[in-house]
Amino acid sequence: MSHALRAAAAAATAILLSFAAPVPASAGKADDTLNIAWAGELPTLDRYFNVLREGELVARMVFDSLLTVDPQTFDYKPLLASSYRFVDNRTIEFELRRGVRFHDGEPFDADDVVYTLNLMADPATRVLSRQNVDWIEKVEKIDTHMVRLTMKAPTPLALEYLSGPLLIYPRDYYSKVGSQGMGLRPVGTGPYKVTAFDPGKRIVFEANRAYFDGSPKGRPSIGRIVQRTIPDQNTQIAELLSGGVDWIWNVPNDQAAKLASMPNVVVQNAQTMRFGYLAFDASNRTGHSSPVNDVRVRQAIAHSIDRKTIVKRLVRGASEVIDAVCFPTQFGCVQDVATYDYDPAKAKALLAEAGYPNGLDIEFHAYRDRPVAEAMIGYMKAVGINAKLTYLQYEALRDKVYNGETDFTFMSWGSYSINDAAASVSQFFKGSKDDYARDPQVIGWLEGADSAIDPAVRKDLYGKALRRIAEQAYWQPLFTYNVNYVHSKDIAFTPTADEIPRFYAVTWK
Repeated sequence: MSHALRAAAAAATAILLSFAAPVPASAGKADDTLNIAWAGELPTLDRYFNVLREGELVARMVFDSLLTVDPQTFDYKPLLASSYRFVDNRTIEFELRRGVRFHDGEPFDADDVVYTLNLMADPATRVLSRQNVDWIEKVEKIDTHMVRLTMKAPTPLALEYLSGPLLIYPRDYYSKVGSQGMGLRPVGTGPYKVTAFDPGKRIVFEANRAYFDGSPKGRPSIGRIVQRTIPDQNTQIAELLSGGVDWIWNVPNDQAAKLASMPNVVVQNAQTMRFGYLAFDASNRTGHSSPVNDVRVRQAIAHSIDRKTIVKRLVRGASEVIDAVCFPTQFGCVQDVATYDYDPAKAKALLAEAGYPNGLDIEFHAYRDRPVAEAMIGYMKAVGINAKLTYLQYEALRDKVYNGETDFTFMSWGSYSINDAAASVSQFFKGSKDDYARDPQVIGWLEGADSAIDPAVRKDLYGKALRRIAEQAYWQPLFTYNVNYVHSKDIAFTPTADEIPRFYAVTWK
């Protein structure tokens, strides 16, 4: 096992040998162009059909929602709405801002809100994250700048959903071009507009100089932002050092530490709400017999992996081991759940008890953090579990998961940066296409928690669900993630705990 960790560490630090050249000043300041790069490939810019974190970064620049959350205080603030009020515990009325226009010049009004939210709430539309819209019964137009939203049941997270995931699209444009057209040529009301999109390669944003006064996002400062997709981290770093890009993120800790000592470079480390986990096909979704259908095998896998060492040597930074299927600060994320500490002897005993005294073979899927995946494979091999890794792009693995085609996966989740357990545990354990447990008890508790208004009732029900999930080892939570943001000293950039870089707020120094 130590060999696997040493190999991963060596691979991560190899590029440091090239860190000798002086770093030029920002390439983009002279022509008011901020150059940014990330690894994730965005096949579409329609946020309702793209759940990648990078898609959220684009969405916050191009689109607006009715409300927004202040990233420092977590207070709700009107955005496309000018005000709102609860009529009762199932009804909210929104007064809409006047004078707002979409990027194509069309005025924003109630018709756009009614069209967007009713369309996305319709099961036939098949948005990727149903939880974000399933609570909406209907949205009605009261007049040109007022709408009434009715919930199917009291929904504690209504304002959270309306402050981020539920973007408002232009009715006339979207009804003509659909998701495919919006995905390639998005039109929103946000502080930046997309002027070019080459899927998987490049996005060009221009400041929306007509962005409305009074937006909590503020007016855009930088005139042009160019995003490049650079899958290889070493290439990203080389581009940063040569002045080809001004901002990158998710830089491994070894490289980040070296970069921090270089002129014209700023490194900022921040914890995020994202966590990694192992998911098992406990309910036999695949339809073929799998070792992980047995709780003892799932528990054996959990005991076979030294999560603390992986965090210490590979993930590092502000990351920490977690045991519950949620981020520790989220409301309802109880910590008194069953834990699976590193115990190879216990793992072997559980395998033997399950009928695998000589070990077993299993397919293992992942889409990110290959060094971590390979380290876990090494730990499992030491107790007789031969995990064959299939490494896929996120979209390909997501589709396999949705279609019930995976036995055992290493994935991550950022909860849409919503600080509530409903955005984590309820996303995956309420019988949706993500749910590989299909546990009626868990589903019942979560349905109750997600519709209760009393915080004490919600916490109790989330606790029951989380304890049952841990006891049955439906998932093995691994660790929280941290992010290294590395950028030119010429820009003022502030990280936030929700893992959403707000490029519309970036300024030149």
